[in-house]
Amino acid sequence: MTRRLIGELITSDEAGFACSKTRLVERGLPHLRPFNIGDDALDLSQVYQVSLDEAPAGKTALLAGDILFNNTNSAELVGKSALIGDSMSAGFSNHMTRIRLDTRQVAPGYFAFWLRRLRGSGYFTRNATQWVSQAAYKTSELRKLTIDIPSLAEQCQVVDVLSRAEGIVRLRREAQRKATELIPAIFLEMFGDPSTNPRAWPTRAFGNVGALDRGKSRNRPRDAPELYGGPYPFIQTGDIANSGGRVTRYSSTYSELGLSQSKLWPRGTLCITIAANIAKTGVLEFDACFPDSVVGFLPGETVRTEFVQAWLHFLQPTLEANAPQAAQKNINLDILRRLPIPTPPVALQDRFEQYCRDVFALRSQQGDSLVKAIDCFDALLARSFYIGN
Repeated sequence: MTRRLIGELITSDEAGFACSKTRLVERGLPHLRPFNIGDDALDLSQVYQVSLDEAPAGKTALLAGDILFNNTNSAELVGKSALIGDSMSAGFSNHMTRIRLDTRQVAPGYFAFWLRRLRGSGYFTRNATQWVSQAAYKTSELRKLTIDIPSLAEQCQVVDVLSRAEGIVRLRREAQRKATELIPAIFLEMFGDPSTNPRAWPTRAFGNVGALDRGKSRNRPRDAPELYGGPYPFIQTGDIANSGGRVTRYSSTYSELGLSQSKLWPRGTLCITIAANIAKTGVLEFDACFPDSVVGFLPGETVRTEFVQAWLHFLQPTLEANAPQAAQKNINLDILRRLPIPTPPVALQDRFEQYCRDVFALRSQQGDSLVKAIDCFDALLARSFYIGN
């Protein structure tokens, strides 16, 4: 094991080039940007295309073993990196650097995992140059760091173990994604597309199938400190949008004074966002308060909560696309109340509700497995690379 200067291992590092979104083309040279650097690999689900005329010479190819390093971004994203597995014709943003290594000394996979360990330790966040809304870490500073280098054979062994552990994490994430797709698929199978109602279920106005009302937060200013710190959970639009369908946690609580100017909704309430995040939903797993940017729904006799939530899932893109925008997108309660909702037989909805409960139980188990897989990978990464203060 020898300690080497990073600058001695890098054969070249080159920044990419800028390209305005107004000059993108439908078919051209892929132009990778910081958002294409995923947690464990390149994310090519959305790739911008630029004209070849936009690309400077020498910046149109990524070779297997190259590493894209994110120099400039919000502080928590500075230092993200991705190893290029297969050579590809592509440009890359001037916010990133393409790093090429002397493979006689260091395996690209080993170096890539070391970078991820360094970022995970918070090094880049601590040492980045901070601006108002962004931060930056120069590759010239990266060159000054040192790394412990075992033999190439030992490096490959480390890469193999970490790649296997990371593969398990990736499989767990994919299982979570597939489980998320189950409920919409079951809904379509049992009830048909709600936008066309092909089975001619009778419809009613959404406001007539249950209690539908806005949350309350009457006090001004809303952030008055005396409203908070008590025993009553208080959730907001972000908590619902990020809930995955079930609101199981909260970060704020109301005091007695906070509760007095709000309303405590019961466990099982379907929460629907109507501002910023439009028509995102989450079912409360505890009694909670929420502001008037959220609507609460409690079902009547003709519908079940899980059916309504799945129905809104199909409507959400349309509601968001058509929401008026001033400072932020929003829809009013009357729009929701007038929406025509199909009302299949309750017995059929009950069957769907049980399917949903089974799926959420499965997702919970898979979520626990994913956390364990991530913890295992992080522990192996920490053991493989010692990062000092």
